[in-house]
Amino acid sequence: MQMDTVSLTATNALREADAAAYVGLSRAYLRQARMHGRGPAFVRIGRAVVYRRDDLEAFLAQHRIETRNH
Repeated sequence: MQMDTVSLTATNALREADAAAYVGLSRAYLRQARMHGRGPAFVRIGRAVVYRRDDLEAFLAQHRIETRNH
């Protein structure tokens, strides 16, 4: 069985408040999204929740909407 490795360093791991600010959403939104299985990927270590910067970038990219110029 192959397991994904998760790299957490001081430069790429963000706590909930910092992650919320990074993506421009509230902490409450991130909590609700986790409870309902949506939102950015996260890492839970005990009771702590940490977001990887790469996962936040991927979440933003997934929700990007291009508009057409007229």
